[in-house]
This record gives sequence, C-alpha cells and structure tokens, in this order.
Amino acid sequence: MTDALASPAGLTQAQARQRLAIDGANELPVSKPRSLLRLAREIASEPMFLLLMACGLIYLGLGSRREALMLLGFVFLVMATSFVQQRRSERSLEALRELSDPQALVERDGQVQRIAARELVVGDLVLLAEGDRVPADLQLGEVANLSVDESLLTGESAPVPKQSAPLAGGGTSSQAFAGCLVTQGTARGSVIATGARSALGRIGQSLAGIVAPPTPIQQETRQVVKRVALFGLALAALLALAYGLARGEWLQGLLAGLTLAMAILPEELPVVLSLFLSLGAWRLAREKVLARQIPAVELLGATTLLCVDKTGTLTANRMALRRLWSADHGHDTAQARPSPLPEALHGLLEYAVLACHRRAFDPMETAITEAGQRLLAGTEHLHADWTLIDDYPLSPDLLAMSRVWRSPDLAAQLIAAKGAPEAIIDLCHLGADQGASISTQVQAMAADGLRVLGVAWARFPAGDLPDQQHDFNFEFLGLLGLEDPVRPDVPQAIAECRAAGIRVVMMTGDHPATAVSVARQAGLDAEAPALTGVELATLDDAELARRLGSTHIFCRVQPEQKLRLVRAFQARGEVVAMTGDGVNDAPALKAADIGVAMGARGTEVARQAAALVLLNDDFASLVTAVRYGRRVFANLRKAIVFVVAVHVPIVGLSLMPVLLGWPLLLMPVHILCLQLIIDPACSVVFEAEGLEPEAMKAPPRRPDQRLFDRAVVARGLLQGVGLLVMLLGLHAAARAWLPDGPEREGMARALSFVALVLSNLALIRTNRTWGFAAGPAQLKPSPQAAWVAAGTLAMLVAVLWIPMVRHLFGFELPPPATWLAPAGLAVLAMLWFKAVKRLPARGH
Repeated sequence: MTDALASPAGLTQAQARQRLAIDGANELPVSKPRSLLRLAREIASEPMFLLLMACGLIYLGLGSRREALMLLGFVFLVMATSFVQQRRSERSLEALRELSDPQALVERDGQVQRIAARELVVGDLVLLAEGDRVPADLQLGEVANLSVDESLLTGESAPVPKQSAPLAGGGTSSQAFAGCLVTQGTARGSVIATGARSALGRIGQSLAGIVAPPTPIQQETRQVVKRVALFGLALAALLALAYGLARGEWLQGLLAGLTLAMAILPEELPVVLSLFLSLGAWRLAREKVLARQIPAVELLGATTLLCVDKTGTLTANRMALRRLWSADHGHDTAQARPSPLPEALHGLLEYAVLACHRRAFDPMETAITEAGQRLLAGTEHLHADWTLIDDYPLSPDLLAMSRVWRSPDLAAQLIAAKGAPEAIIDLCHLGADQGASISTQVQAMAADGLRVLGVAWARFPAGDLPDQQHDFNFEFLGLLGLEDPVRPDVPQAIAECRAAGIRVVMMTGDHPATAVSVARQAGLDAEAPALTGVELATLDDAELARRLGSTHIFCRVQPEQKLRLVRAFQARGEVVAMTGDGVNDAPALKAADIGVAMGARGTEVARQAAALVLLNDDFASLVTAVRYGRRVFANLRKAIVFVVAVHVPIVGLSLMPVLLGWPLLLMPVHILCLQLIIDPACSVVFEAEGLEPEAMKAPPRRPDQRLFDRAVVARGLLQGVGLLVMLLGLHAAARAWLPDGPEREGMARALSFVALVLSNLALIRTNRTWGFAAGPAQLKPSPQAAWVAAGTLAMLVAVLWIPMVRHLFGFELPPPATWLAPAGLAVLAMLWFKAVKRLPARGH
C-alpha cells in the first residue's frame, strides 16, 4: 500500500466509542434463532397435544393411572422428538456462518490499526487492498488502480473499476459497498454507512416485512384435526350421556365416551406430518441440502416454476478463458476434443499473462494466468525470471493497463497491455478499417456471452519511461474471450425439471447478450426475447402478467424487480422456487414459496432468507430436493389412507357394542396400544417408500390440490368399513360359538383384537404402493415393514401369553382351533383392500 494511503488520520478512539454507542454495531440485520423456551412453547401449543394432555389428566382423575401415564408418556415423547429435530435444524443453519469475525484496517489516533469490522463507525478511515472484503459503505478519497467485485449486490460477475471523489456526490463509481471484494488495487475511504444503514443492510431490512405464510398442507392438516376433534368430542359426550341414561352406569358411560374420543381423535395426523417432514429433511441433509423450514420439503413436490440467478447459480461464479483470436487464427478452449494452442497464438497469451498481476485477485486475471500455465506449459513463453519495472494502471479515461518488464537477456524493456478492445485499438493507433474489423469480431464474441479483452505489446529502449501508455509503440496481438462457465451439472438438471413439468426462468443483473448465451448453454428456452429491467419498469401489472407466460430470461433486473417478478408469478397461480446466493436475491428468496440459497458461496442474508440451502452449491441437488418433495407428498397420501382406514374399525368397535347392548369390546388400553405401536410404525414404513416409477415425468400436482381429497378419504373409508363389517361378524360369531361362561367375552375380545392387528399389517402391506405401478415392490418387503411386522407379532405374543398384561387387556385365551379365524379374516381383508385399491386416486 502506498505511503499516501497509510498516512495518519481518522477518528480518535474516544470519538469512535461515542459513535458506536449511538449507531450500534456494524452488523447485518439477520434473523435470530428461536430460543429454547419459544420453540418448546410453539410445540406444546399444538391443539392435538393439548387435547391429549387433557385426556391424560381426566384419566388420572378417574384413577386409571396406568392408561394416563402411557398416554402422557407418548405425548411427551412426541413433543421431545419435535423439539430435538427443530433444534438440530437451527444448529445446522448456525454452522453455516463464518467462524471468524471479519477484520478492518483503519486509521485512528494517528495510527494504522486492525480492528473487528463490527466496531467500525461513520467517519472511520478504512484502508483497502487486494483481497479485502469491504467492511462498510465507503466514500473513496484516494484510489490506486482499484477494482471491486460487486456481484453480491448487482449480479454482475465482472469487477467494477473505482475512482476517487475529492468532492461529495461522486456517485457509485467513487463508493465501495459493504460485503464486496477488492479484486485489484488499493484505496482509502471514509465510512458513510454501517450495519442496517449500508446498501447490504438495507436489503436485509427489507426482509422483515415479508412473512412466510403456512404451507397449504399445514393449513389443511390443522383444519382436519380441529374438525374431527370437535366432532369426536361431541359424539363421545353424547355416547357417555346415552350410556348413563340407558344403563345407569355413569362411570362406565364416561369410560365409553373417553374410549370413543380416543378412537376418533386423529392424533396421528400431526405426528405423521411432523415425522414425514422431519425425516424428509434428514434425508435431504444427507444429500447436502439443508431444510431451514421443514414444511418446504413437502411443498417442493408442488413446484411449478423455478426462478434462477445466473451468477453463482447457473454459472460457477469463476471466470475462465474461452476463446483466443488474432487476425489470422482462432482457438476455442472448450472444444469437445481439445487441441494444442496454435503456435501463432502463443504470443497473444504470453503477453496477456504478462499484463496480469502475478498474485492475481481479479477473476479475469486469475483465468488468464491459469490458462497460460496450462496452454503454454513446456514452452519458452512463460517468464518467471522476468523483472517487473513499472505499471500503468487502468483509469476512467483509458480502460487499459500496461506492465513494463525486463528480460535477463534483452537490453530493451517489453511492455504488455490488456484492456477494453476499443482502448487497445486506441493505444495501437490502428486505422479505421482495421479497427472496424476488430470491432466486428468483438461484437460476435460478446453475442456468445463472452467478456472481451484486447492485448498488445511494445518494445521500449532502456531508460526513463514515458508518463503515459500512449507514448509506447504498441502492436495489436489479438482478443481474449472470457466467460463465467455454466456449471457442468446444470443442463441435465434443467432437462429433468422440464421433464417433471417445472418451468425454469433466469433472473440476472447481467447484459442481455450474456444472459441469452448462458441460457442457451444451460438448456433454457431462449427463443422469446429477453425482458430487461428497463423494460420491466415501464410495464404495468397487467402487461407484465401477459409477458410472463412466454418470457424465460429477465436481465439487467434490480433486486426490487426480482421481488416484483416472484410475486407476479405467484399471482398467476405458480408455486415458485427461487434460487440465489447474493444479497440482492434475499428479498425474492423470502417472498418465494420456496427460497433456495447457495451455502458455500452464498451470503448470510441469502441463507437466512431461504427455506432450503444447497450446502455444496450443487445445482443438481435442487432436482433431488424436488424428487424428495414429490415422494413426501405421495407417501403422506398413502399414510393418510391407512390412518383413515385403521380408525374406522377402531371407532366402530368402540361404538357398536354399546349400541348393540354388548359389553365394551375395546378399552382405552387397547386403543393406546394400537396408537403406540401400529400407527407410528406404519408412518415409518410409508415414509421410507421410494418414489413411484415415472413420478418425475409427471407434471407437478395442482397447487390447490388437497392432501385429504375425496379420492384419498374415500379409499380409506371403503377399506375401513369393509374391515369393520368383517370384525363385527367375527366378534358376533365368537360370542355365539365359544362356550358359555365368564371367560367367553374375554376370548371373543382377544380374537377380535388379534384379527384387527393382523388386518392392520395387511393394510400396511397393501397400501405401500399404489398409483403408477402397484404390486412389484410388495413382493420385496422393506426393512421397515419387516421390523413393524416383527414388533407387532411380538406385541401380540406378550399381550396374550404374559398373564399380567393379558389381565390388563381383559383377554382370555381361546381354544387353539379358533386362532384360524383371525388369520383367515386378515387374508380376506387383504383381498378387500386390493380390490378397493383399484379405484382411481388423483395426485399420487
């Protein structure tokens, strides 16, 4: 850094402390993790958990301590599981943040010192050098060949040259913004804004007014739970009243009512939903996709539109040398079968490398240097032993830079220049015809999405160097075309999205020609004209809505315009997923139905705004996430069919004996046993099922499609009613065939319970697959299904052959020959379930 930049100046420590106390720390306004108490309160306030707690307390009041403790234990277990899972997600997000506090070099008390960037205040003088992150918004006072990468704010991948502004109001060309990277040069600037008041912070603040609504599946599940719960409680109260009035046994009536309430209350629904989404988030984490908002896992399956940023999302956010051109030769480094660089172009690349800094920070210089090391390896055109004599930096008046070298075996000095083609043409004093020919080639390369630089060289006798580059006798060598390459996995990922019926559009701050070129390379639809930010600003909402149907490329768009586009697409009924990594993407990420941020290169503000974070920045992971989203919804529907089907016979066996004048068939302990073992276990079985064949070639489900639609509920009811009729028939037959005596009711109850449990296993097996291809997967049981079957059979053995447990359940062992009845009923039930499964069900 030059002496001028390091001269003592700036605030005193006392002044800095005073301003820090007034303005606050220089930190971004990112959202804070939920506290442990708040998280526990949110989980405990779920309506179904409150209802189950109330049932447990009533059981305690009735003296049924064992049943109460089992019920309350289950409730607290589910709450603890939800708590641990959500805390794990919070901690995973926190792990993405940088571990070290960024530093800043400032001038205070007449000395240059390094402090934590969070301690910066307005008025501080900050020193910048190549490789530094700008710690706050600065007004630049002294600049030496400074370029800044502002892609996080603007989406532009090319660095922006900066100049000094001795007077106020120098514009953005004389300002450096917080979070941006210094790619070249040095500077000294005064802090003009920190924290929330910086350009980066203002974008972060705009997120506060955007509230993400509950997903449709959350809203639907809450409504179903409330309605069924109210209906169940009302029906249970009527049953208790009718039992007491008819038989005069009010305590037994209350017990019958509570049993019916437990049978009807759909406590599995919040458990199943939480379990599916939590396990889906866990599975995604194994694929390097972090789910910050777990419900977004399911919503991915309904995604109809994917809005992608160009820089860092479709592209690698890393410049690469793509093309070299001279008047007589050309070479493309991205050929399918790479060929050696032609000898005639060696000089062009040689002097392009010499025109770069040896310790390059600028992405373009890095790309040129890397290409030189690769394409010129083993030749005499790499000069590690040459000595740098001086350089002529880039300036606003001449967008070119020159570096003067001395060779060990030459007396004369050699000058390498690179810069904007028009500047190099000017330096070489070329004629109009030759200049026009070069300009035509520049336009052709730019149309291919390349950033074009000109290269020239000169020889100058040893001695004093001239004051300006124009005094050298430059000869034009040729042009370099650089690009920010498309990620290798992007075209295949976009093709899969198209096959799945998901439309992909690009939103970028880059030049239209570059955007169209990248879109074509990525496989996007580039036939319709691109819509620029300037055009967008002139369109009203109606005209914009009309253009959205055919436009796939949006370029030169501002951050607030991205937000407008996302909301406009949502107004058309699209379920929008938005990907991005920069601060400028954050408002649109939060407003989208599903915001997807890049974890490795992305900013903290973008990650906080997103629902999903791609930890390895692999764009193909997004397709994997969509696949998991569709799988979650399809398997949820299978689980819902099971839950509906299994509750019908439980409700019927709780209600019908009372109406028929029989003794109670099911007691609370029976229902709780089924809920503790069969229902949670079946949720694991259905959650583990893979996606049905061809599911990723089907269009997304309708955004308004309900989880509990008519087809799903009807399928569950039909399966359940058929099973209830069979069970009632078996119970009536058992009461008629079994020998008279006090044990008969216990035997009949045991046979009916065993038949119900075995039929539940058949129900699980039948519904594991349905829709695109039913049957083959059932021939190959999953490990989860095998464990459920083994655990259920072990439970039956314990219930029937351990006297204490058998007494608790009110069972008596029936004659051995009667065990064929529940087994036969389970087989008959499976045939019925398969017959019902043939009925069509939409949206699977």
